[in-house]
Amino acid sequence: MFISPETEISLNFLMKSLRDVVQEYKKAGKAIGHFNVSDSNQLRALADAAKETGLPVIAGLSEGEREFFPLAHARALVDLYASQGVQIYVNADHTYGLDKAKQAIDDGVNSIVIDGAKLSMEENILLVKQVVSYARSSSRDIVVEGELGYIGTSSKQLDSVPEGVTLDNLTTPEDAREFVTNTGVDCFAPAVGNIHGMLKNAAEPRLHQERVKAIADMVGVPLVLHGASGNTEADIKECIAAGVAIVHINTELRVMYRDRLYDFIRSNPGEVAPYKFLTPAVTKMKEYVAGKLRVFAGV
Repeated sequence: MFISPETEISLNFLMKSLRDVVQEYKKAGKAIGHFNVSDSNQLRALADAAKETGLPVIAGLSEGEREFFPLAHARALVDLYASQGVQIYVNADHTYGLDKAKQAIDDGVNSIVIDGAKLSMEENILLVKQVVSYARSSSRDIVVEGELGYIGTSSKQLDSVPEGVTLDNLTTPEDAREFVTNTGVDCFAPAVGNIHGMLKNAAEPRLHQERVKAIADMVGVPLVLHGASGNTEADIKECIAAGVAIVHINTELRVMYRDRLYDFIRSNPGEVAPYKFLTPAVTKMKEYVAGKLRVFAGV
């Protein structure tokens, strides 16, 4: 779908910027749901959930997901949904290098996550500063998020907590302030007990809400909670009250989508029409996302 420059300006005028929505939610003690998608069917599930609830949603695409479902395709569909009054935004999730960050910005994202969590503090700051500078040179308003503190990298079901994720590695308020001050990021994702992925046979580690509050008070920008799959609703709500304005969920959604698809195919082994065997999984995803949006927004 081609969106003319005039139409894009009109869409941007009609829909609040992601920056404004995040700030509004932060002030109100609410959070926006961020859910990763791998194709247009899952993106439609997010759009349908946002339309049903009347709440904003962020569609995230990691570097791997972007290889399968290009950002330019997602951008075109998001513009289509926006023209229908749906408040949906697209984020370049977990981007590890400057070249891919520039490409994502050029492809029209509303926001980008620069993941330098495995780098040294100095290297992380340098990378994020470069991306912030490039984003600011764009004619569009792009929210840039940086991460500090290692929480793993896999959006899979895990047998144990990722190696290197320990209480000693939680982000400190002092490091958070140094990072935010020196990079100029718009949002900040700390390590506060959260992990990427989801444990198979154990409860997720406890989220440290007191650390969230201390960091939020120190940095002043909206915080982002990554790796919220499997965490309790109560834990997530406490983090939102402490300063989290965006909550990321991926693994839990992937597992639910896959299981619903498997269930239908096992029960209907002769079905070959994709629109029939995909519909139950897409519907389940929409219902799940709608429920999470309401929880995060406190409605």
